[in-house]
Amino acid sequence: MAAPAVEGVAVTALRSVLLRVRQAAERAATQPERVRVVAVSKTKPVSLIRQIYDAGHRCFGENYVQEFVQKAPQSNKVKTLLGGVPNLAFFEGVDNEKIANHLDRAVLSLERNPLKIFVQVNTSGEPSKSGIDPSGCVRLAEHVKSHCPLLEFSGLMTIGMPDYTSTPENFRTLSKCRVEVCKALGMTEDQCELSMGMSGDYEQAIEMGSTNVRIGSTIFGPRDYSKKQPN
Repeated sequence: MAAPAVEGVAVTALRSVLLRVRQAAERAATQPERVRVVAVSKTKPVSLIRQIYDAGHRCFGENYVQEFVQKAPQSNKVKTLLGGVPNLAFFEGVDNEKIANHLDRAVLSLERNPLKIFVQVNTSGEPSKSGIDPSGCVRLAEHVKSHCPLLEFSGLMTIGMPDYTSTPENFRTLSKCRVEVCKALGMTEDQCELSMGMSGDYEQAIEMGSTNVRIGSTIFGPRDYSKKQPN
């Protein structure tokens, strides 16, 4: 009897998140439909994710390749993440040219449609955190645009400090990066998404221009890293 109760809580939490997203978008004078909610199911079982799917949600995310492949309805015997998840909508963790080049070659070898990517920017300045320095985001975006024909540059992403103390500064920095990237690439700001905001600050992120929020523990509950599988 315990499992259904947990799964029911997750669906209720999802609905609460979607309502709060809509309210935050309205405060920001943004159409709620322009904000994507990615349900990040790190360490959670497929059965729980299925409950969220059955409730109508269709956008899911993972941080670990092995988990993503296992949770997708595909064989685990795949060459790459792209091979294991052919319906992967976008990849958010591009923070150097090597990763971009590797993804571009993988898309070519699998003969799949171009992959949308977000350039990850380290806006908090933490040495241990992934992401390119803000000063290098234009150069990396230009590389993707010019040298990776099977990747579609779609926006910028950032992850703030775990305690959210740097949240406003992080978001402002990413917004400034978007202005610079759009100017360099000849894009409008509407063509360059901002992926920022997680469980503790997604409402503020939306109010500051985010079009893509990644929600994990608020929907699925605390993570259990004892079950995390290595990449």
